[in-house]
Amino acid sequence: MFAEKLKKGDEVRIIAPSRSLAIISAETREIANKRFAELGLVLTFGQEASKEECDDFLSSSVSSKIKDLHDAFSDKRVKAVITTIGGFSANQMLGYIDWDIIKNNPKIICGYSDITILLDAIYAKTGLVTYYGPHYSSFGEKKGFEYSLEYFKKCLFDEGGFGVAPSQKWSNDDAWYEDQENRNFIDNPGYECLQSGEAEGTIIGGNLNTIGLLQGTQFLPDLEDKILFIEDDLESRDVIFDRDLQSLLHQKSADKIKGIVIGRFEKASQIDGEKLKKIVLNKGIAKDIPIVYGADFGHSEPRFTFPIGGEAKIISSKSGSSIEILSH
Repeated sequence: MFAEKLKKGDEVRIIAPSRSLAIISAETREIANKRFAELGLVLTFGQEASKEECDDFLSSSVSSKIKDLHDAFSDKRVKAVITTIGGFSANQMLGYIDWDIIKNNPKIICGYSDITILLDAIYAKTGLVTYYGPHYSSFGEKKGFEYSLEYFKKCLFDEGGFGVAPSQKWSNDDAWYEDQENRNFIDNPGYECLQSGEAEGTIIGGNLNTIGLLQGTQFLPDLEDKILFIEDDLESRDVIFDRDLQSLLHQKSADKIKGIVIGRFEKASQIDGEKLKKIVLNKGIAKDIPIVYGADFGHSEPRFTFPIGGEAKIISSKSGSSIEILSH
């Protein structure tokens, strides 16, 4: 089930299912608000998120989160729901969501990191295609946002499929939200083939250790005929990523996964293509499928937007790999 694409004049609702709007700086908000205005979108904020409730965990109550989610999907004027930022607590919502409200009011919902919880659960419970892409806070990045914006528009405004080219440069070790001017951009070598092959399938995925919170529950999408788009943050060292990936590949129907795309790791994780080969190629269950590394999504900048529940085609080859979004 696909929501309608965005167009100029549409209302976009910002909610905070994870950490609070209170932690977003005035400068970041000003830049983000301007970017949405330039897209021709009307920005509104959830009633509860606007209160900027912020507890000891930099978050708000479950009831506040649920109210804003339900209100956003129930409001006929709202065409897209975008999350404020990630964090650690979106899974607290799962037992309280009225899935019929979402199923009966299909609309775009976009975010990443901890928001993986909502995106995959919504797809599993309702069939609604969701979107792994920038937060509201991401739109406040002053420099280096062009690639992210381009693919946000390709995925959420445009009709028809599109190829995903690697970014020319990327950034990670500079905390842009603390210093918007002094940035360190690195040349991007492009995609790396970890295992050759070609596949088409339905995309699921997001942040790997967050997906792990859905294992053994009704909220994990079926893995059969899927292409996994997975990434992890700086807290994931090689042994952690190895363990988390193996755990996911132990799930029902994992032997029918058709391909894997791995997002670029943060520098602090110290995971590169060579380490990934040792990790991934040791998984017998994944020995015959294409595996691409170095895609622009996850916890480095920039990132492309992709549809969880949409279709993709990947080609992994030593002579050149490609990613194409077929339906979104």
